[in-house]
Amino acid sequence: MFKKWVRRVSFSATRGFSVETSSPTYENAADTLPSKGGGASLDASAKSSIVDRQDDYQNALTAVSESLNAGSPTSATGSAAAPRLSIDKTFQKYGEDDAIDYDALYEEEEDSTISMEAHGSMISHLISQVKIGMDLTKVVLPTFILERRSLLEMYADYFAHPDLFLRIAEMETPRERIVETCRWYLSAYHAGRKSAVAKKPYNPILGEVFQCYWDLPDETPDENVVNDGPVPWCHRNQLTFLAEQVSHHPPISAFYAEHVNKKITFSAHVWTKSKFLGLSIGVHNIGEGIVTLVEHSEEYIVTFPNGYGRSILTVPWIELGGTVEIRCPQTGYHATIEFLTKPFYGGKRNKVTAEIYAPNEKKPFVSIAGEWSGLMEAKWHDKNKTEVFVDVNRIPIFKKQVRPIVEQEEYESRRVWKEVTAGLKFNDIEKATNAKCAVEQIQRDQAKNRKENETQWEHKYFRPVGENWIYTKPLSQRVYQQGKESKR
Repeated sequence: MFKKWVRRVSFSATRGFSVETSSPTYENAADTLPSKGGGASLDASAKSSIVDRQDDYQNALTAVSESLNAGSPTSATGSAAAPRLSIDKTFQKYGEDDAIDYDALYEEEEDSTISMEAHGSMISHLISQVKIGMDLTKVVLPTFILERRSLLEMYADYFAHPDLFLRIAEMETPRERIVETCRWYLSAYHAGRKSAVAKKPYNPILGEVFQCYWDLPDETPDENVVNDGPVPWCHRNQLTFLAEQVSHHPPISAFYAEHVNKKITFSAHVWTKSKFLGLSIGVHNIGEGIVTLVEHSEEYIVTFPNGYGRSILTVPWIELGGTVEIRCPQTGYHATIEFLTKPFYGGKRNKVTAEIYAPNEKKPFVSIAGEWSGLMEAKWHDKNKTEVFVDVNRIPIFKKQVRPIVEQEEYESRRVWKEVTAGLKFNDIEKATNAKCAVEQIQRDQAKNRKENETQWEHKYFRPVGENWIYTKPLSQRVYQQGKESKR
């Protein structure tokens, strides 16, 4: 069965691919964003070759067409709104299996034994279709290399050490705050890799949402619920996180985190451009994030490194590369961080260096060096001493809390992708591929309906401001409004 599937997918490689591993909606989210061409979708013969004579897939597509009368986005022209398709109805056959604990599937560790050599014929055929420097939005990666979670959920791992993030707001001076911002930032990348083997998370569909929160054991209990926050059932002493896929072409993810009692937030938007580099794949991350300290009226603006998938023909692995900046416009403190790629011969993986500068100073007051996946040391030039800056293997990872799938809304990540996740977990690649194709088919049909009805997608939590995406109800705005009301 698996060999038959391999032959079908290998054949489909000749028909045109999309690296995003999801199909295009043929639209940008806002006119203010730069227009980027999307990859061509699979033609009819390629689609039929992937799901040749699969009754489950045909049933899924039938369910899609029957669900056209569910929901509706807002019309931009005042005409009748186009119907929104139902994801749940697509999986009526798969989704009723009570024997599967879908929540547990997301919590279990990923298999780290995958080798591309086991699927050599398919990978070699795929590689033969691309050229060096080619934009990989035209290439669809095979299902078996997918990681069992959405990209939106992966972004939550920036807060695997929430205690380090919250400590930024506790520091008394701007110098201490820039140092703690760098400490949190440098510790934020290692937890995003669930195994030593590189796998690609699911490409979020337009409108997909992920919500979670963290409990910290030393936090003072606070039973006050933040009804107007990003996760409205959480409390003031919990760090909450919300992400939304706000555009499909280009693929833009926006996310926001806050802790009400500490009065600290992080807001970011990221979109990626992928290129084929021969024996590796390069992913250029475009966008920025902002740490906001409400009580100090300070913002720390950060950028993101590029990612590289190496050894794609054998055992793939991920490394980071490029220069990023952290700067505070209000105080003038800033930092430069360099993620170093491994030399072709010798050298170590995951090397990183950083330098932190005081306002109007050309020499750093501290230099940091080490590995972002392990130990990093700081050399204080004004104190003439060296000490451990952070060792990510010796500090606890705090587990994010996600409400059960049965309680989630229709477009929440784990609910959207649960059947793909189940197929990957139980090595039923056919089921995973069929479920993934059904999700993508809904995305295509939604885009078609919006185009026919002249409607626009209505974003739920974020809004475009120039080339940025801003959370609609940030903590700073809510605190300001509360202050105005208290003075009345």
